[in-house]
Amino acid sequence: MELEQAIRTRRATRAFTPEPVDQAQIRWLIDLAVQAPSAVNRQTWSFSVVRDRDLMRKISDASKRHLLQTSPAGVLTDELSQMLGNAEFHIFYHAPAMILISGIAGDPWSQIDCALAAENLMLAACDAGLGTCWIGFAQGWLGTEEGRATLDLPASSVPVAPIIVGHPAAPAQPVPRKEPAIDWIG
Repeated sequence: MELEQAIRTRRATRAFTPEPVDQAQIRWLIDLAVQAPSAVNRQTWSFSVVRDRDLMRKISDASKRHLLQTSPAGVLTDELSQMLGNAEFHIFYHAPAMILISGIAGDPWSQIDCALAAENLMLAACDAGLGTCWIGFAQGWLGTEEGRATLDLPASSVPVAPIIVGHPAAPAQPVPRKEPAIDWIG
């Protein structure tokens, strides 16, 4: 697949087949993720891979409760509140794997570095015929003491990008893009 094709066709995948993603493929994705640029080449990211479906369900349930309890008034729409309150809703969409990219607490560029690595990972997955989705619903709870303990994350670690990975159940549909606002200076 050409790079431009991967950029133009990569979409959030929220429906997966039950087929697992093998360890070698996940390792390949991470190897490409760490080719991303990082501030002063410090490479402050770390990766946690979860393939245990029961653990992913536990994280999903805890993350939903956390969001409902901690979101400021007016942030969650009625639709989101209903979705998060639904016991059947799985924030990881029953994906076979989640790769959490974490940065270093207090580092001014670590979160940006992790986001760059995440984009590499998602484009590489697209190239391999895999689907991905960055699950922002999980970030808050994973950053709690309980969330860190669940994944054995050190206190210095900041969860940045929980990305689910799997074999898409159907091809991703194109999403219209807005015309970019461009100011030509000079």
